[in-house]
Amino acid sequence: MTDRSEVRVVDWPAPGGGDRLSALLADYHLRTEAEKGAPVGGVDGLPDRYRAEVLDPAAAFAGHTVLVARVGDTAAGCLVVTRPADGDAEVKRLWTDPAFRGRGVASALLRAGVARAREAGARTVRLSVWEWRADAVALYRRLGFTVTDPWDDRPQLLCMRRPV
Repeated sequence: MTDRSEVRVVDWPAPGGGDRLSALLADYHLRTEAEKGAPVGGVDGLPDRYRAEVLDPAAAFAGHTVLVARVGDTAAGCLVVTRPADGDAEVKRLWTDPAFRGRGVASALLRAGVARAREAGARTVRLSVWEWRADAVALYRRLGFTVTDPWDDRPQLLCMRRPV
């Protein structure tokens, strides 16, 4: 078992490359589509905006903070924090490779993301999460996020927020 202290969060792109961001994003989107009951066979079957993130994350997330969690030399997870708008930054695409779950990867990413939002001048951080992702909802609650009025009206989507 990997010690939690071995999780390092770095800015993407990291020097030396090999960070697997596109693969992590593909896993995230493919899993999400399957959980929504609309599985697709691969990246080519993803909706255009999600496929664009996988194929060119630099363009998709230009101007935002992209973090990658590393365990040893392996990219184990990712998170995007949008630049603040009207005092809010938004956490998106929090994903931990299933092989690294339970090792503090998501917590480390989320803490680093909140810190980066604060440094960028955000007053609050918000996120949306599918209600069936009970483990993610529990993590967000542990880290101070509370359910708030929705800004996205898709069924089964929880909107959460916390001050930075």
